Amino acid sequence: MNEPGVIEVRDVWKSFRAVEAVKGVSLTIPRGRYVAILGPNGAGKTTLVEMIEGIQKPDKGEITIKGLKWKGNEDQLHRIIGLSLQETRFIDKLRVSETLLLFARFFDLGRERVEEILHLTGLAEKKKSYVVNLSGGQRQRLAIGIALINKPEILLLDEPTTGLDPNARREIWDILKQLKKDSGTSLILTTHYMEEAENLCEYIIIMDRGRILMEGTLEQLLEAAPERQEYRRKRLDDLFVSLTGRTIDDEVVQN
Repeated sequence: MNEPGVIEVRDVWKSFRAVEAVKGVSLTIPRGRYVAILGPNGAGKTTLVEMIEGIQKPDKGEITIKGLKWKGNEDQLHRIIGLSLQETRFIDKLRVSETLLLFARFFDLGRERVEEILHLTGLAEKKKSYVVNLSGGQRQRLAIGIALINKPEILLLDEPTTGLDPNARREIWDILKQLKKDSGTSLILTTHYMEEAENLCEYIIIMDRGRILMEGTLEQLLEAAPERQEYRRKRLDDLFVSLTGRTIDDEVVQN
């Protein structure tokens, strides 16, 4: 990536007691780019994204967003970032429209923005439904709607389709594809679904055990892979196995 970055991560390290979760990671996210951070559970994806979000602080290294560090710029950065965590809980006895309006008010937005989000996420027919009655896929669409409520310049999604059935997963993909058409939003998506990375993101970063193993477009990754002519005819998961010696779904202790 040679373009100026809206997000710059420079030699970032993070440990939890004896576990090194992120080890010297550097990356640049240009404006408008959809980037997938791909890796198995324990690769360090969530820890890296939480540092970008300002939830965690690096032990070493530096993260800037539009040239700004989190310290002293929290209010400004919160207004340009939308995020959805791995698990989001809402108030069960609020209706969908009420939940969206609650978060809209945090940004001095009103019902017009709520209606836009209901349309974008396909939840218009559910706007009077209580959150407790939503399906898993509908709840996740609501979570993404809330992440988009402030028209963010930067969207951070941590495994947004984990646990969803294939149809619900593709509904989320459709929302994100439409967002890309309609805005210049930059996206960082963590996932362990190869197909998700291939379908949504034009740039892929492969992580394992706290380090970046490879990064580039899908074509660049396959071209650079060992025995590249063979991998050109295979899927991204074959490349991951060749780099790590294990599959993307393997569990490890590190978080």
